[in-house]
Amino acid sequence: MDRGTVGSANRGRLRVEVRTEGPSEVVTPAGELDHHTAELLRAPLENALDQGRARLVVDCSHLEFCDSTGLNVLLGARLRAEAAGGGVHLAGMLPVVARVFEITGAEAVFTVHDTVEAALAE
Repeated sequence: MDRGTVGSANRGRLRVEVRTEGPSEVVTPAGELDHHTAELLRAPLENALDQGRARLVVDCSHLEFCDSTGLNVLLGARLRAEAAGGGVHLAGMLPVVARVFEITGAEAVFTVHDTVEAALAE
């Protein structure tokens, strides 16, 4: 695996780390993704897409909460990524976050993996 640029940002209840793994940009939000912190996730997703990296893997294994604003950030990234020939892969969702995706039906529009490794291998 090619380990590229690693970056991170932090805003109180949410920390986001970004790294490049081969053709994928791996974005790891940790903490609570809500209307107060959503921009902290939106920025690196849009940055990756702006740089032509259309295959995004979101490591959700440290995401403790996600509201509708956070879900909309991910849905927006998915639309942009697919328009560029890529996609957004979600990995390692905790049950509390997976439930939000189930209730809204959003899990049907994302490729969901048990682990980041599985997402990267696809």
